[in-house]
Order: sequence, then structure tokens, then C-alpha cells
Amino acid sequence: MLTRFKEKIQSLLRDEAEIAYKIGLTPSHLSAAGAVLGASSGIFYWMTGLSASDPLRSRVYLFLAVLFLLASGFLDALDGVLARIYKEASARGAFLDSLLDRYVDSAVYLGIIIGGLCDLLWGILALIGSLLTSYVRARSEALKISMESVGVFERAERIILIVASSIIGLFWLEALHWGILILAIATNLTVLQRVIFFFKSI
Repeated sequence: MLTRFKEKIQSLLRDEAEIAYKIGLTPSHLSAAGAVLGASSGIFYWMTGLSASDPLRSRVYLFLAVLFLLASGFLDALDGVLARIYKEASARGAFLDSLLDRYVDSAVYLGIIIGGLCDLLWGILALIGSLLTSYVRARSEALKISMESVGVFERAERIILIVASSIIGLFWLEALHWGILILAIATNLTVLQRVIFFFKSI
């Protein structure tokens, strides 16, 4: 859904991309840094759950989890802008970026699940739905059928929902459980939408 705003977001990040280029950063550097930040976010979600008996410490870890996830998302957007502006886009870079995104997604969901911040079943369903949403698009586009903007929950929407439920979770930790429940339903619905779209397109 938010894919339609991609060009606007990219134009807003042009200055940041120019700064990154001037200091010698490449899209691969940004992708790698974003992956590290995303994995760190997952660790902080896990630590949030482990510290549930200490509300203050738990909130600090949750705040760090959100902060690192936002920073990871920012670098993930910036690496694409940098690649396009300076003609550094490549199949290798696109493949690496997509692969690292899946690792970040998995780390964040697993941190939330293992930390006990959501129901185990809903957490697993949300993780599966998120990974399959991306897989279905990749497999479809390998067969020359575009999936851009198909489905209610792409990666941007997933990150926004996790961030929003985490921010609410700073005051009411149960919000993360409900956020994951919504993701479990919405991501698998997106997979279904994309499967139906694919079969209608062939």
C-alpha cells in the first residue's frame, strides 16, 4: 500500500544520500549497517521480555528496540536512494538488500516471540506470513508478473505497525501482543491476495 509513496520518500532522502556518498559510504555499507541495527532491535525486544518484572528497565529496552528498528528502516530506505542517484544499483546489491531484510524481519519477530511479548502461535503465524509475503512477490516477479502494491501489508506497513504497537507498549506492554496478532492476520491475507493475483495474471 505504501509503495505508491516511494518516490516522495526517496526525494526527501536525497540530501542524506548525498552526504553518505561524500563520506564514502556505498549502498552495501548502508544495507549491512541496517541489518546490524535490525538484529540489535530484535535482541532488545528479547531483553524487554526478560526484564518484564522490572518495568523501568523493560521500557528502556523497548525504547531502544524501537529506536534501532527505526534506524534500520531509515538505512534500508537510504541505501536504495543512494544506489539510484549515483547509478550504483546492481543485481548483487538488490539481492543482498532483500536477503538482509529477511534476516532483520526474522530477528525482530523472534525477539518479540522469545521475549514472550506475544502469544507463541500468533507470533509464528506473523513471522511466516511476513516471510511468505516477500517470497511470493520475489517468485512471482521472477516469472515476470509484478507484485508491487499488491496486498494490504507490505514491509513498510509491517514496520510501521510494529513501531506503533511498541510505542503504545511503552505505556501498555500488551499492545505488542495485539500488534502481532494483527500482523499474523494481515500478512497471511496479503499472501492470499498475491496468490490470487498471480493466478489471475497467468
